[in-house]
Amino acid sequence: MRYHDRSFRWFLPVLLILSIAAHSAAQNTKQSPAGDAVALARQATEGDAQAQVYLGLMYATGEGVGKNEAEAIRWYRAAAEQGQAQAQFLLGSMYDVGQAVPKDEAEAIRWYRKAAERGHAGAQDTLGVMYDNGRGVAKDEAEAVRWYRKAAEQENVDAQVNLANAYATGRGCPKDELEATRWYRKAAEQGNAGAQFSLGVMYDNGRGVAKDEVEAIRWYREAAEQGDAQAQFILGVMYATGSGVPKNNIQAVDWYRKSAAQGNAGAQFSLGLAYQLGLGVTKSEAEAVRWYRKAAEQGQAQAQSNLGNAYAVGEGVAEDEVEAARWYRKAAEHGDVDAQFNLGSAYLAGRGVQKNAAEAYFWMNLGASASDEARKAARDQAGGVLTPAKRLEIQARCRKWAETHSTNRN
Repeated sequence: MRYHDRSFRWFLPVLLILSIAAHSAAQNTKQSPAGDAVALARQATEGDAQAQVYLGLMYATGEGVGKNEAEAIRWYRAAAEQGQAQAQFLLGSMYDVGQAVPKDEAEAIRWYRKAAERGHAGAQDTLGVMYDNGRGVAKDEAEAVRWYRKAAEQENVDAQVNLANAYATGRGCPKDELEATRWYRKAAEQGNAGAQFSLGVMYDNGRGVAKDEVEAIRWYREAAEQGDAQAQFILGVMYATGSGVPKNNIQAVDWYRKSAAQGNAGAQFSLGLAYQLGLGVTKSEAEAVRWYRKAAEQGQAQAQSNLGNAYAVGEGVAEDEVEAARWYRKAAEHGDVDAQFNLGSAYLAGRGVQKNAAEAYFWMNLGASASDEARKAARDQAGGVLTPAKRLEIQARCRKWAETHSTNRN
């Protein structure tokens, strides 16, 4: 699997401001009752449930009447109590987010369930999300999948993505990458950028489909052109490495920049590296540092390590051993082996930190790759000033550290 394959995210939508709920309801609503607000109000007052939900939507959005959420709730409730599924879903949404009523997830669940049992796809998907998160109900991934499936089979794109994620990760159902790919494809063909990205990942790594970098590129591009930051980053990686497309550093930088502008830390790091090496852009150490810093401040370990290097030698920034050690430590604690070794070296020489042979040996031991003889020799030399018992103690500390931290061996 490529290093850039992000984990299959469990798409758990943050529920929703009312306008999103209203849009979902509108997808399930037939022709609006004819006439202006006055006529609609008359029909609603006479008990027409369809008119009641539309009047509620008008009050919720302020279209044709003064915006009044309390009135929206009143008319949603009137329609919901008549069994109108869209109104039930909207009323559930209001309770879910605490809009015009006290937030009450149990009450939200009650109305979502009523709408879902009447076949409302948006409510079915949302009820699945509630079970998935254990919000208002006991967490139950199998029940979440059951509701996702009902909505997905009605072509609800969010549910198709959620169901695909369930199959991809084996959450709530047996893991099945063929089924995951099938549902990602359905959602992707409806234009869902997240599904397009995930389908690209499946093709990129041969999961549920034959490995096909050209097809992966096609789906990454679809998502990237919709503004998906991760897809933009990965498309940049593909151009930089010549995977599925001719190698083109200028195109790589263009996609990195789009993604970096949205805050993607991997793209920010890659853009910094491009500026440091002059790949696809004019070489600029200062610009490299600027992008490394953006990524480093988000916790990107390689960017933190490279920013430490920049401070250590004064490349693109004023030399500052204390800052170098600070960034090496951040990267080292994230498992970057280069930073671990450099932090150990700083402790050994007293550069930016107080000289400490034990700390030097600890970090150099973590950062010494089994295949890097020079690093192993430097580590052993650093440990030579320690007693055998102290070295054993530090080696045990290293093993304990490795058990609880991930390591990034570049």
